[in-house]
Amino acid sequence: MCHVNTVRLGIVPATGVSVPPMRVWIDQDLCTGDGLCLDHCPDVFVQLEDGIAYVAESGQALHDPGGAGSLAWVPLKHYQAVVDAAEACPGECIFIEMSDINMTPASV
Repeated sequence: MCHVNTVRLGIVPATGVSVPPMRVWIDQDLCTGDGLCLDHCPDVFVQLEDGIAYVAESGQALHDPGGAGSLAWVPLKHYQAVVDAAEACPGECIFIEMSDINMTPASV
């Protein structure tokens, strides 16, 4: 099951396509450590030495359990791979948030 919270759509300037910004996080308590998310999108997901998956942003693993510091902005080119990873996840631990266009950092 894919957990997606959809809100107001915005315009991605480079393409003119109406797409809201995406952020993703993992509930490590639900993660089974299978690594399927890494198979789908290794630029957004990483697996640390504890065997659990985490989200990454700009190559840096984000680890702030229960905090906003564990939400990674997802580049547009990885949207589909992140959704595919969430759908394939046996632990159903990948959560996707579609944010208001005004919250988007310049790097997305």
